[in-house]
Amino acid sequence: MATTDPTTGAAGPVSDARAEAGPAGGHPARWAILAVVCLAELVVVLDNTVLNVAIPSLTSELGASTADVQWMINAYALVQAGLLLSAGSAADRYGRKRMLLAGLALFGAGSLAAGLAGSSAGLIAARAGMGVGAALLLTTTLAVVMQVFEADERPKAIGIWGAVNALGFAAGPVVGGLVLDHYWWGAVFLINIPVVLVGLVAVAALVPETRDPRGGRPDLPGVALSVVGMTSVVYAVITGPEHGWTSAGVLVPALFGTAVLAAFVGWERRAEHPMLDMGLFRERRFTGAVTGVVLITFGSGGALYLLTQQLQFVRGDSALQAGVNIAPFALTVVLVNFTGLSARLIARLGLPAAIASGMALMAAGFAVVALVGGGGYGGMLCGLVLMGAGCGFANPAIAEAIMGAIPKERAGAGAGVNGTLSEMGTGLGVAVLGAVFVSRFGALLPDSVDTAESLPAALAQVSGAAERASVTEAFAAGLQAGQLAGAAAVLLGGCVAGVLLGRAVRPARDAATGPTPPPREE
Repeated sequence: MATTDPTTGAAGPVSDARAEAGPAGGHPARWAILAVVCLAELVVVLDNTVLNVAIPSLTSELGASTADVQWMINAYALVQAGLLLSAGSAADRYGRKRMLLAGLALFGAGSLAAGLAGSSAGLIAARAGMGVGAALLLTTTLAVVMQVFEADERPKAIGIWGAVNALGFAAGPVVGGLVLDHYWWGAVFLINIPVVLVGLVAVAALVPETRDPRGGRPDLPGVALSVVGMTSVVYAVITGPEHGWTSAGVLVPALFGTAVLAAFVGWERRAEHPMLDMGLFRERRFTGAVTGVVLITFGSGGALYLLTQQLQFVRGDSALQAGVNIAPFALTVVLVNFTGLSARLIARLGLPAAIASGMALMAAGFAVVALVGGGGYGGMLCGLVLMGAGCGFANPAIAEAIMGAIPKERAGAGAGVNGTLSEMGTGLGVAVLGAVFVSRFGALLPDSVDTAESLPAALAQVSGAAERASVTEAFAAGLQAGQLAGAAAVLLGGCVAGVLLGRAVRPARDAATGPTPPPREE
């Protein structure tokens, strides 16, 4: 049967990248390709957090208002999240190498425009353009990894890809702070340009072109529905903490986006060439992995959001100090994946047990940070290392479970699902765990305080050391409640994902081995 030639993307006798690689399997330049795609991924993830430390400079030099600053940060995340599904589908249909190059070019052009922007509106528009490139890069990088690595090396490769993601998240504030110590705010974007140029040359030289030979016609209605629905829902999640979850400005886009996504599901079930095969959600392996993604990002995204507040408001760290203090989490993720420890554990335990044990370890880390993180840094460090180890084990196993449940030729769509659910889980985690925190904080405040919006706002309404201490203790108790709720969500996700995946793996193993032969009669 004719399949896709990994060099040309055309139908031909080459089965896949293993034909070029010989006995070792996979593409002969697969580790160099992994380095290239991880470099592209790193700049994308860095830009999720690098701007946070530049807020004072943006406010003074561009005259940016609070709303302007929020949109400088949120425009990138909003566009990126809204386009992930469509970007993955486009990579499958039109070629993963082509979309990877397009993503690098768009991201580089957006970075140049952002670095040279002379107004708040110009910077917001440039950040939105960077979000388009980021959506293409996040989906195509993982899809390329799936194409050039065979099953035996894929967990290690995906683990390294995930570790770079964690490293970029943690390094953003540190890199931003170091750059701003020596240059003006625009330099945090211009440092992307040389990385993009190197990436364009390396991708053109090394990455093979692959695409789905049965892509069919573009699913334009599906693209429109997914973009509108995802953008509306993500907008509601992003603006909820600012405007209030019951305000019309949040409820209307949330309900509208949910209705549009329901229409998207209905359309995809009837479409001749769907952007996303809804039949995947009937498979236990895929459903279990999806559950794991949502709950692990729900718990970890929300708990890490609360952790930054704990470091800055309770411990008194600056934004840069907070980034440095969180760094052991990301460094542990990097360590367990770059040493191959995660891949070996996944191979020994299997996906269900690796996901369940990794998420249980992560939940334990959240609980440690919640219960002892308010004291010396030693207790928090212990919790961060546990969190990093659990994330380093669970995340690659979850990504492998999702991508392994999807046909290899639809790897872009699988990466889009993985990225979209991660974004949604993180946003919902920040929203829900933030609400738990605010509720607990408000319940413990003295009667003289009538707001629980923030610690500074509450402290401004009290006088005297005793009342100030009471407000601070209420804030810390609220953070603890939110972090423990996040730990419970991650633990629940590990149990559910492990059970669903275990049920899916057993029938597949039984089918592979066949029925047990009856005992031979003597």
